[in-house]
Amino acid sequence: MVPDATAPENEHTVVGEARWPMAVAVLTVIVLTVLLPNSLVTRPRWGVPVVESLLLIAVIIGDPGKIDRRSRPVRTMSVTLIMLLVLTTLWCTAQLIDQLVTGGAATSSAGTLLAAGGIVWVSNCLAFGLLYWEMDSGGPAVRAHGLPAHPDFAFPQQLSPEIAPPDWRPQFIDYLYLGFTTATAFSPTDVSPLRSWNKIAMLAQSMISLILLGLVIARAVNVLQ
Repeated sequence: MVPDATAPENEHTVVGEARWPMAVAVLTVIVLTVLLPNSLVTRPRWGVPVVESLLLIAVIIGDPGKIDRRSRPVRTMSVTLIMLLVLTTLWCTAQLIDQLVTGGAATSSAGTLLAAGGIVWVSNCLAFGLLYWEMDSGGPAVRAHGLPAHPDFAFPQQLSPEIAPPDWRPQFIDYLYLGFTTATAFSPTDVSPLRSWNKIAMLAQSMISLILLGLVIARAVNVLQ
C-alpha cells in the first residue's frame, strides 16, 4: 500500500484497546469485596459496590467498544471509579491488618484467614493494576492516539522498539502484570516507574503486600498449631 502523502508526518495511528479486560477486572474486585467477611467491609455493605457498578456502566456507555474517545467526563468517571476501587481495597486491607494484630472474627480460623487474606491480596493487585493503567500517560484513550515522548512508565518495548511491533501501546494486561509483579517481587521488574506518583504507588503496594503476606502467614501458622 502506498502511504498517503497528504497525511501529517506526526500523525499517530489510533490503536484503541478493548474495554472488556478492564471491565472484567473491575467486576472481579467488586465481587471479591462482597465475598469478604462483614468485619472487613465498609457500611452499608452494598453501598460502595453499587456505586462502583453504576460508574462502570456509565464509563462503558460513554466510550463503548474500543477505548479511544478523549472525553473529560468519561475520563473523570473512570478515574473516580478506579480511585474508589483502590480506596475500598485499602480500607479492607487496613481492617484485615488490624484484626491480624488485635484479633477478630476474620482471623479466628486458618481457613477463614487464608481466604480473606487471599481475596484482599488479589484485590490489591487488581486495583493497583487498574490504577497504573488509568494514570499512565493520560489514560488509555490518550495512549490510543500515540504514546508521549516522556511516559510515566518505561516498558521494554519502549526502551527497545526493535522487539515490538509498529505502533505498540501498553494494554491492560501489561499493567495487570505490573501490579502482580510489584506485589510479589516487592520491587520493579521489567517496567520502570519514571514519575513520583507511580514510584510512591509501587512503594505503597510493595509495603502492603509484604506486611499482608507476612502477617497472614504468621497468623495462619499460629492458628494451626
